[in-house]
Amino acid sequence: MVEVAALLEDSELALRSLVLAQPDQEIRWVASSELPDPTPFFQGGELLLTTGLQTATWNAEWRTYVEALVRSGTVGVGFAIGINYAQVPRRLVSACRSAGLNLFEVPRPTPFVAISHRVSRLLMQEEQASAGEALEFQRRLTAAAAKPTGARAVLPVLAHALQGAAALLSVDGDVLMGPVGARRSELDLDRVADEILVLRSQKNRSSAVLADPTGTTVVQPVGTANRRSPMLAALGPPRLSLSQRSAVTTSVALLGLIAEQEHQAQQTRRVVSGRAVELLVAGDRGTADVVLGIDPNAPDIPAAMRIVHAAGPADALSDALDIVESHSGIGTVRDGQLWVAIADSGAAVLAGRLAGIGMTVGMGSRGGPVDAPESHRTAGIALTQASSATPVVGWDEMVHRGPLGLIDPADAAQFATALLGEMTEEQLVTLRCFLTHHGSHLKVSEALGIHRNTVRNRVATIEAKLRGSLEDPQLRVNAWIALQTLPEE
Repeated sequence: MVEVAALLEDSELALRSLVLAQPDQEIRWVASSELPDPTPFFQGGELLLTTGLQTATWNAEWRTYVEALVRSGTVGVGFAIGINYAQVPRRLVSACRSAGLNLFEVPRPTPFVAISHRVSRLLMQEEQASAGEALEFQRRLTAAAAKPTGARAVLPVLAHALQGAAALLSVDGDVLMGPVGARRSELDLDRVADEILVLRSQKNRSSAVLADPTGTTVVQPVGTANRRSPMLAALGPPRLSLSQRSAVTTSVALLGLIAEQEHQAQQTRRVVSGRAVELLVAGDRGTADVVLGIDPNAPDIPAAMRIVHAAGPADALSDALDIVESHSGIGTVRDGQLWVAIADSGAAVLAGRLAGIGMTVGMGSRGGPVDAPESHRTAGIALTQASSATPVVGWDEMVHRGPLGLIDPADAAQFATALLGEMTEEQLVTLRCFLTHHGSHLKVSEALGIHRNTVRNRVATIEAKLRGSLEDPQLRVNAWIALQTLPEE
């Protein structure tokens, strides 16, 4: 990048600054033109050199001229004196000052071609320096990627190259690694996380650039093999140099390779964990321990544990395994369901996270590893009771609710209507009181304030509608369950 200020510092050219509103503007090329409006031929970033050949009668035209140059992205004007003008026109100076356009005086002995050659040499030197710097960054990044720490070694090297900061985040916006670098406190992770969620909603592996006056943050996916691959967030100066952009590109490639290797290792770990869960719920804890021993990083089977079942869309199942691993659980997907063995202390939190990604969850009974088959069975029962309205159901909760917890609410309501639908409100009140007092006519009469003979007659009428005797324990249970689930009119 050749800045206007750098060109003005060249003593051999003897250029004199008149308006230096934006000294750090980047010169992309030098153009010489005497046209009243050369901007149709500009692409932006040009430094315009002119003698003002066709401007002898200009007054207000200078403002229009300068405004057009600013709109086209011209970075400055070099005005030659001693040819058509003895000095730079005051109206041009005023217009440039008002518009914030750089303006300098070119003395008569300095030919325009000398300025063009100087800019060309500076651009070439910059390109060569940038290429050398890019190669050095690439060498350092590659050496870092070869270390056992992998990504943890790459991030500091990238942050140093950018004179900024770097971090790795998950596709959920959670920080996985970092931030590191001299400007790590300036890396706005909340803003990055929001941008990652936007990119994720677009269902593609796109990237983003977040720019403000303090710096540029590049947000880019790492790797392509897995849509759950991490995202790189790298903070650099407001305008990244060619070598810095190259460093970001190299880092993404290296981190992608590391992510792919880790993905393959993760798949192997999941095969091991899946087999261990299958053995555990089948009652073979010993072999499950042996299988887990294949992976030195696998969590131990907890002493107090639960089996958790979860169901949901295929995408959610894939995400769920990542969540399970982040909670130190071991899991597997079988027949469209997720089975997880996890410490009792972490089961509820895990269930909440799984429900948060749209899954229904059943938590089995608490026990030790030897109780895993029973916890597996009860987790399956609990899952059948989970729904979008109640995404998490625990076996403990079902036990507390009694048999009603095992019955589908719609089926229970239909059963209650069939059994009790012909009864009057008075008969229903009497039946509930009769069952509450365990069939004692005396206590029912006292509770309702009626004679015992009236109680006896009402019970007889109720039994006729029930087509059975309330002395039958099964009929009493049926009637009590029906009373709990009878729909309100």
